[in-house]
Amino acid sequence: MRRFLLLAHRVPPSGAFTLNDLAGGAGRMDEVARAVSTALTLSNDLRRDTEVTVLFIAQPPPAARRIDVVGARVRYLNPDERSTAALLKNALVRSVGHPEPFESSPGLRVSAADPVEALGAFVRQPGAVWLTEGGAPIGSYEPPAGEWAAVLSDPYDPTEAEAELLRASGVPRLSVGPRSLRSSQVIDLAHAALDAREPPAGARSGGDEGTGRPAAERVANGPGA
Repeated sequence: MRRFLLLAHRVPPSGAFTLNDLAGGAGRMDEVARAVSTALTLSNDLRRDTEVTVLFIAQPPPAARRIDVVGARVRYLNPDERSTAALLKNALVRSVGHPEPFESSPGLRVSAADPVEALGAFVRQPGAVWLTEGGAPIGSYEPPAGEWAAVLSDPYDPTEAEAELLRASGVPRLSVGPRSLRSSQVIDLAHAALDAREPPAGARSGGDEGTGRPAAERVANGPGA
């Protein structure tokens, strides 16, 4: 299972923003939505083995909110930031005055959140890591038993309190490269690094029929090779 937790520092947790100004008055909701979409979508499918948690922490509890998106169950998620932002906004708006967790749409759960408690619980999971520019190369890390739980921030750095909690947790710090990238780009590269560790589709299914070789190899060499 792959899990990502995104710290959203400036998006109004009440959902009080317009879809026409996602990069401005919405506190960079454009990048939050893009990160969620990137984490969960493939070219023509969804990543069913992935879950995304977003902590909306522009305001402290009880206003702070948490949204969990489950790849195995989510519906109405499209690979564009505006419709994803609308899906998340709907959850935030409906959760105002409703502190108990509920599903605002299939596979999308929203609740009130204690950010410190939520972040602390997340990094106690198997395979927890902190994605940050100053970390070790992601290729050097071997996730335990295929478990992956990565914390990353929106376009704004973690607060000192968040960074201290992450440092104190002792989780590995990993980097996808030397440059500061957008959250969605970091997620894309993390997925690519994890995908590269998996066997090819043909190898997972036992190879091409009658050849014992991956189908991709048979196509490359021709049917008579």
